Amino acid sequence: MTVVVRGLDVALGGRPVLKGVSLDVPAGSWTAVIGPNGAGKSTLLRAVLGLVSGDGEVTVAGADLGALRPRQRARLVAYAPQSPNLPVGMTVFDYTLLGRSPYIPHLGRESTRDRAVAAEVLERLDLTELAGRTLDHLSGGEQQRVVLARALAQQTPVLLLDEPTTALDMGHQQQVMELIDQLRLSDDLTVVTTIHDLTLAGQYADDLVLLSDGRVAAAGSPEEVLTQATVEEHFDARVRVFPGPGGRPVLALERP
Repeated sequence: MTVVVRGLDVALGGRPVLKGVSLDVPAGSWTAVIGPNGAGKSTLLRAVLGLVSGDGEVTVAGADLGALRPRQRARLVAYAPQSPNLPVGMTVFDYTLLGRSPYIPHLGRESTRDRAVAAEVLERLDLTELAGRTLDHLSGGEQQRVVLARALAQQTPVLLLDEPTTALDMGHQQQVMELIDQLRLSDDLTVVTTIHDLTLAGQYADDLVLLSDGRVAAAGSPEEVLTQATVEEHFDARVRVFPGPGGRPVLALERP
């Protein structure tokens, strides 16, 4: 489903964080939101989800998310935060099952269908053998997959992922990005991620949105956004940009 943001303004603690942000995410595509620290990337995802209030319009397939109840929004958009709360002692299966909350009646219990969905998601993410393990006994890469499993268990058409490769080594970063791409294609998901690694963003996303000082500074294909001049201006870094696989940009730091 298409995600459209128009004129989004968000202030936190009286300080403007997002200033007139607009973007279009085509259905079934992957858009990566990039930008320097403090640019407002995580706030943008939280505002789309309704976790922080702001002025502007956010629609999914034409439906105004701001007019929907939380449970209705949770059936359209799933969110995997950068630093999730992983309850000590909770099992992988029970944590994944939390993704079924929008479908469980108030004061009710999960159904056989809910448990089957959770089990299927764990199987797809190669986590079945870890279903009974507690969250505090997982590696960083395993925890990232479990957080993704909870989001996928919501069975929403739109997936918001805040820095899904944070604190992972290079190999696990690639594994997570490949997994997201496979799931997007197989389930026809619309994916929006924030990500600090510009090369990873350029290699996997269909489109990039560069936030700088709370505004959209550039938007378009990776080749259009990740130019040497743009990166040096907004990230204060000296880089060289090379064409990688398929012509997608690869960045390398350049010593002064």
